[in-house]
Amino acid sequence: MQKGIFVSVPVLVLSVSFAAAVVFLLSSSLSSCSCPSSVSSPNNVGVASFRGGVSDVRVEERISPTREDIEWVRDLIRSNGLHMQKNELRKGINPRTRDQQLADLIQYKGISHYEGEEANNHTALPCPGELLVEQHHSNYGEPWAGGRDVFEFLAESSKLKPNSRVLEIGCGTLRVGLHFIRYLTPTHFHCLEKDELSLMAALRYELPSQGLLHKRPLIVRGDDMEFSKFGSDTTYDLIYASAVFLHMPDKLVWTGLERLVEKLKPYDGRIFVSHNVKFCSRLGGDECAKKLASLGLEYLGKQTHDSLLFNHYEIWFGFRRIKP
Repeated sequence: MQKGIFVSVPVLVLSVSFAAAVVFLLSSSLSSCSCPSSVSSPNNVGVASFRGGVSDVRVEERISPTREDIEWVRDLIRSNGLHMQKNELRKGINPRTRDQQLADLIQYKGISHYEGEEANNHTALPCPGELLVEQHHSNYGEPWAGGRDVFEFLAESSKLKPNSRVLEIGCGTLRVGLHFIRYLTPTHFHCLEKDELSLMAALRYELPSQGLLHKRPLIVRGDDMEFSKFGSDTTYDLIYASAVFLHMPDKLVWTGLERLVEKLKPYDGRIFVSHNVKFCSRLGGDECAKKLASLGLEYLGKQTHDSLLFNHYEIWFGFRRIKP
């Protein structure tokens, strides 16, 4: 019995040694071969495939999809034989319109609903039916999906990181804000919004339904460009207003900018305003430049950003703080 054990040990050692040698030879040959490296996109994103799967070996954090990402989903659409279909109701798939769903919710306050005294004891955040059928997704005249486009442009243009701080002037129903809230560290997204219905949609529907309550965004109601509730020591990496300044008196916009300058990080922080800067252009080129300079702001120019999903682009005007 001892003899058998004694004989098996050299065999085991030999096997291990042989396996190690094979591994060494293989690794040496692979390292010296002219094998193609992993595919890299222009944005320094590499993708290595193995055994039919994909391993994400991203060199640096990015937000928007790569060219390879888009080609992958296009291939998946083609391989599944999917084509654009007429949008019509089908049995078992969205059998009722939003108007019909809303009528039921208004009448019954729910689907399988409690009656009498029990009716109010079970729903932690009761929502108006208009929110549950997502009518607020159409409040702003553009597809809800466009919020992702805005987020990608702003986040990458300002070189945002998860620990950055962001302030939105007029976040509405969080069409854009949801993406920032999801990406950023908890409490790092702030918003000033005046519309009560939009705030209802943001706080009582979007945040709970997206599982983002734990992110604790600070959303304040106000229409006077007053930012005291956000903390006197808070500074932001990004401040943006999507079409909001279009609906404000020029004087209020300038008042807001004056208050915001001290809250923007010097040099690296960015303010972005979409659509136009009539509050500035109405003064004339020289006067506008002088006023910006007196506030400690520098105009960085105009940029456009294409939508990923529909034929649309947005115009953005950038500013930075040039005084510490």
